[in-house]
Amino acid sequence: AGGHHSVREGEVFNTRYQALRKLGCGAFATVWLCQDMRRKKQVAVKVLKSREGFAEAAQDEVALLRCVSSMKKKDRAGENIVCLLDDFRMIGENGFHILLLQLWALGPSLRCLMGNYAAQGLPLPFVKKSLQQVLAGLHFLHQSCRIIHTDIKPENVLLYGRDKSLQSLLPDTLDCSQRTELRLKGPGGDVCNRLEESDLMSIEVKIADLGSACWTYKPFSKEIQTQPYRALEVLLGLDYGTPADIWSTGCLAFEMATGERLFDPQPGKYFSRDDDHVARIIELLGRIPPQIAFSWNKSTKFFSRPGALLRISRLSPRSLHSVLADRHNWTKQDVTPFTSFLLPALRYAPERRATAAQCLQHAWLSA
Repeated sequence: AGGHHSVREGEVFNTRYQALRKLGCGAFATVWLCQDMRRKKQVAVKVLKSREGFAEAAQDEVALLRCVSSMKKKDRAGENIVCLLDDFRMIGENGFHILLLQLWALGPSLRCLMGNYAAQGLPLPFVKKSLQQVLAGLHFLHQSCRIIHTDIKPENVLLYGRDKSLQSLLPDTLDCSQRTELRLKGPGGDVCNRLEESDLMSIEVKIADLGSACWTYKPFSKEIQTQPYRALEVLLGLDYGTPADIWSTGCLAFEMATGERLFDPQPGKYFSRDDDHVARIIELLGRIPPQIAFSWNKSTKFFSRPGALLRISRLSPRSLHSVLADRHNWTKQDVTPFTSFLLPALRYAPERRATAAQCLQHAWLSA
């Protein structure tokens, strides 16, 4: 990672980087695919908006990325994170910050790839390989960097290929990354082309977007994670830590393997999306212990009494085993080891939830 540069003239930046296309945009930033004229490589340039209130968030993100780049030199697991190459502050009428992110041959997000396999999920060998890389990246963030990602989801896992296996995907899926509300498609969807399994297995993945990440010792916000991947403790307004990323990874694992979200909560006439989310969690994973459900001073938001939801009275309990066997037609030989891997990542008590290192050691990943 290079050092910080104060650049007073935008022309200095413009002569080095040629914008090719917009890769995506969000509330805080826009990301562009650019040609680095000096390095003769394509890079992703993230332009952070300069609106009042964003400056501190930009400084936080730069500090997090610099930490990752620094620790990456000591720990090879850092290869599983999209890292900072350099950062520039452009000072002008509307001063804004530019982050230069590593792109190399990075392709589209995992969401784009999943779109064309949604009917049955991705091939399990690729699911296992990808999860190994995601978990190795999280172990690096959690242990080496003391960082919580806070937004693990398919959109924030990018595909990476050292050979030409991604080239058939790139024309369609670079545009796909702009579709922030992309819904899963069935076979024949136009998101991207399917790859042969041998080509698929040559693809690696990297965790991207530390825009909402925080230090383990300094959470920036109570509201973290995209709803379907939000950990129970975050839903309940409790303190969170690195186990929140593991819950999200469990949700990601199920979605990759089946093509269906583990939890896809929806609001109703008399209940909120959060109410439905908590209800779906209870249906799948069982009653939330009172010491967790009632461990904060706003517990009545969801519960009328231990084990009873305030606004949803009729639940339809189902086990993870039955969901996989009955809904997705998995065999017992596939169901048992996968549920053995997944359930420890979804334990209610964060301190009892499997760590990234423990998940990596599970037999299902290497089978």
